[in-house]
Amino acid sequence: MTESSRPTALLQLDALGPGEPFRARRRTAVDEVTGAPFAELSLVPKLFVTRAMRALRAGESLPTEERFAALARAGRIFTSETIDGLDFPAYERAVARVSGVPITVVRDATRAIADSAEKAGWSAYRARPAGAVSDWRDGATLDGSAVWTRRGEVFAVHAAGNHPGPHGLWLEALALGYRVAVRPSRREPLTPHRLVTALRLAGFGADQVMLLPTDHEAADEILAGADLGMVYGGDEVVRKYAGSTVLPQGPGRSKILITRDTDWRAHLDTIVDSIAHQGGVACINATAVLVEGDPAPLARAIAERLATIPSLPPEDEKAVLAVQPVAEARAIEAYLLRRAAGTRAWLGGDGVVAELGDGSAVLRPAVHQVDRPDAEQTGIELAFPCVWVAPWSPEAGVAPLRDSLVLTALTGDDELFDRLLREPSISNVYRGDHPTYWIRPGVPHDGYLGEFLMRTKTVIRG
Repeated sequence: MTESSRPTALLQLDALGPGEPFRARRRTAVDEVTGAPFAELSLVPKLFVTRAMRALRAGESLPTEERFAALARAGRIFTSETIDGLDFPAYERAVARVSGVPITVVRDATRAIADSAEKAGWSAYRARPAGAVSDWRDGATLDGSAVWTRRGEVFAVHAAGNHPGPHGLWLEALALGYRVAVRPSRREPLTPHRLVTALRLAGFGADQVMLLPTDHEAADEILAGADLGMVYGGDEVVRKYAGSTVLPQGPGRSKILITRDTDWRAHLDTIVDSIAHQGGVACINATAVLVEGDPAPLARAIAERLATIPSLPPEDEKAVLAVQPVAEARAIEAYLLRRAAGTRAWLGGDGVVAELGDGSAVLRPAVHQVDRPDAEQTGIELAFPCVWVAPWSPEAGVAPLRDSLVLTALTGDDELFDRLLREPSISNVYRGDHPTYWIRPGVPHDGYLGEFLMRTKTVIRG
């Protein structure tokens, strides 16, 4: 179901606009992966959005040190308080049941969000150029200095719903002094609702951070009312917003490259973990592995490892794989089987859906071997452990490795590593035994968010 008038016993997720929480007349169901209803999400109309964005525009940001302190408090509230009637463990279980992301992955992600809140001020300012100061009052401006300033005042986020983790990133906009409007995903609105509530309890005003659930018609109004925005989506979203005032966050297409001077057997744990960690749902999971030489032995070894992962509901402590409603899982499976035609299937060739008997299904791993490093399948990214194993040679060069959020290079070739690092379309390059999902606060995910939100101006005074 989508539009609904669910029983009042369902959790009510109100919009968090200017003023008090707002329960809209129009609401949409938030279901568990079994199809059972869990919550209702209020959908605000376009006029509400317009007024909310004006309120953000008219608002005043907290002073810098107060922002940092409020963010740290919000992280503690997020993990320790009862919000929306859910204590923290109940919230995490609900996220697993609604999103299908395994409970252990949810726990890692939610604690990372709290850590990001604690460190948001420090992390955001890591992007500041070494030659710039943060305040025109700094003594350096007496003789002339670059000052790091915001490009605007209001930042809008169209949030992802496949994983809680990305909600840790937009906190840096608050740390930099932006007022922020978040449009949550209908798939998993629990995390942004809890986070915005925690931010308000911690000291951010209703004119400084908002949660504005909307339909598609009103969604663009959020972006239109902001100075800058960030949107999650597929290739179509990337093409639509590239080069604009909206920062698109698209597919990761992360990869692993293994050259002939490296024995992949010594790194099989890292390779498999890069594919399956976090249920394979993240943009930093490896979706293609390119190996110099015959790819078949490596493909077979990956398949043997992935085949042992159990099929379990997402709240099970031993769950590794993501879960979806059966109909959605079957649609993904059908797409995979169409695109995999003509490849060699080492795992998942007969299908990847394992129904759990309650209306939900596990998406089991798939391993396919292609015959060229530039096979179109190596650009396919699906939200479960699905990997394409391809041959690579020095003659193929960097071209098959382009458009990667992360590339782990298992190679001793310094010249090749230099070329990979220079390639503009490869965002992050890890050399050696480092999984593609490695990340920590203070290092850029896809460039620093501050590179997009801020600019430098020269100031001289005195």
